[in-house]
Amino acid sequence: MKKLNSLALLAILLMGMQPATAQDNVVDYVMEACKTDLEQYCPLVTPGNGRILHCMAAHADKISGRCEFAFYQAAAFLEELTVALAYFAQECEADIENYCSDVEAGDGRILACLDSHSENVSDSCKQAVVDILGQ
Repeated sequence: MKKLNSLALLAILLMGMQPATAQDNVVDYVMEACKTDLEQYCPLVTPGNGRILHCMAAHADKISGRCEFAFYQAAAFLEELTVALAYFAQECEADIENYCSDVEAGDGRILACLDSHSENVSDSCKQAVVDILGQ
């Protein structure tokens, strides 16, 4: 396993969603794709706590095809990410508990910890990382 930070993992996982790879993240991609719709239907909505999403849902019958497609891509990405994370957690749970229980999650620290113990990490965990990261 190579040491990866969370941004690298996210970028690799985003490869299935090519239009968003050019964006800093999925939210930025959706906001850019829906910019005209947001300006037209939700100009006074303060971002946060899902208010923009609720506003867009209230106008779902009027949003542009580009915006609708961006929401579809974001939902598909989130579903893929959820499945990948569940797979990783299932296959690596024992290894994380055995070797990395004192490591705070985030910023690639768990992957780095597993990498530092790669000689002891289970084959199923190593395979999960390969499957998810494509390496």
